[in-house]
Amino acid sequence: MIEQPTMVKICDILEESPGVKTFFFKGNLQFVPGQFVMVWIPTLDEKPFTISYIQKDIVGISVLKRGEFTQALHKKRVGDLIGIRGPYGRGFDFQSGSNPCIVGGGIGMASLATVVDRLRDATIIQGARTASEIIYQKRFPEMKLCTDDGSIGFKGTTIDLLKELLKTQTFDKVYTCGPERMMYKVVELCKNHGIDCEVSLDRYMKCGFGVCGQCDCSGQRVCIDGPVFTTAELSTMEDFGRIHILKTGERVNIHSS
Repeated sequence: MIEQPTMVKICDILEESPGVKTFFFKGNLQFVPGQFVMVWIPTLDEKPFTISYIQKDIVGISVLKRGEFTQALHKKRVGDLIGIRGPYGRGFDFQSGSNPCIVGGGIGMASLATVVDRLRDATIIQGARTASEIIYQKRFPEMKLCTDDGSIGFKGTTIDLLKELLKTQTFDKVYTCGPERMMYKVVELCKNHGIDCEVSLDRYMKCGFGVCGQCDCSGQRVCIDGPVFTTAELSTMEDFGRIHILKTGERVNIHSS
């Protein structure tokens, strides 16, 4: 039986950057950082989003405007209704690691925001193409920032900055989310340094609970087997960092960056 969305009223909207808005609503969700919810816009479609804020009965999702669905969501106003079901999937494991590092690229930082809330002493890296794309600067002022164009923080990628930090620091756990090629490189770097790593993987999700198979990655259904995977699990998933499956079912190469 398919779970029906619960209609909720948007109670606040926060502009995080020119392209990212966070939509807040009231909800009492049993949530583990790294899980996601399915968001429904009536008569349009349903898409997965991570929970980027959760405090008591207030929940927030941070949305990057890029396609038809997210453009429609960005037009919503306080008081408008959206449908929510979930949360779904497997979140991050906080059982190990006393000196963690959090590495977020672009909107992937939204999946890590509640991890930062949980691990307040973690080293946080956020990367973007340019300064205007950085999110949560006031929320997490301790972040180490990097941009491709050097317009804020370290000039270079998250991988470049992580390499620099590893010259003088030791981390026993890395949590990461962002473009898949970036995450692939983070995992490889962690392997080379003997660091435990967990990745929040993004795949096209249609149902959210393992029925449709659209989010397959080397036999793993990302919506229920993930979206968080360990280094050991990723080492058996040949598609990770290499192949995406489109909405049409077509397998395409992930271009290296």
